[in-house]
Amino acid sequence: MWKEIRYMARISGAVLMLAVSGLALTQPVRAEGPSRLVLHKGLHLPAQGPAQPPMGFLEFCDRYPEECRPLTNAGKWSIRLTATTWNLLRQVNLHINRQVRPATDQQIYNRPEVWEYPADKRGDCEDYVLLKKRYLEALGFPAEALLITVVLDEKGSGHAVLLVRTNRGDLVLDNRRNDVRLWKRTGYKFLMRQSQRHPGRWVSLTTESGRQPRVFGRN
Repeated sequence: MWKEIRYMARISGAVLMLAVSGLALTQPVRAEGPSRLVLHKGLHLPAQGPAQPPMGFLEFCDRYPEECRPLTNAGKWSIRLTATTWNLLRQVNLHINRQVRPATDQQIYNRPEVWEYPADKRGDCEDYVLLKKRYLEALGFPAEALLITVVLDEKGSGHAVLLVRTNRGDLVLDNRRNDVRLWKRTGYKFLMRQSQRHPGRWVSLTTESGRQPRVFGRN
């Protein structure tokens, strides 16, 4: 089923939207307004300049060049957060977290770092992110507002999350938690993310210099 969903997303976002609504998002999610989470406007992470993309991401772009080309029709730099969009974000985050089992790239591919859509419903943090991004794009969310992001977690380890830019602030979809949070409420240190204009390029989110963390493992 996972392979079918992956190919369906390439062919038609509308088809995948039907798959999501009729097949995937079967877990009930209580409707609630976004104001309970986001209290202020303008809570966005500012870009500080260009950054070197993670090596695993560069290899991903070699395999899926269409996912890393400049966005010629970009224009929706943020999503208007409504009760509908808020609940879609929560449902997709919850569904992927429940459907994909955590496993290391070493366990799956016998390699230390591979960015790939989850294989056999298994993956690590960046694999969750890639699939959530694909689901949301198929549901009509603009690609320029769905940004793969690298952070340092509470233990100082590299971790990948999906940053969603909205008119009420930057929200984080994370495989470690089922709730959607403002970036300031994650406890993470944000290092870099995809460029909104060019998904194949990255921008820094910190003025501090330091080594680039690896983003792999059971995280």
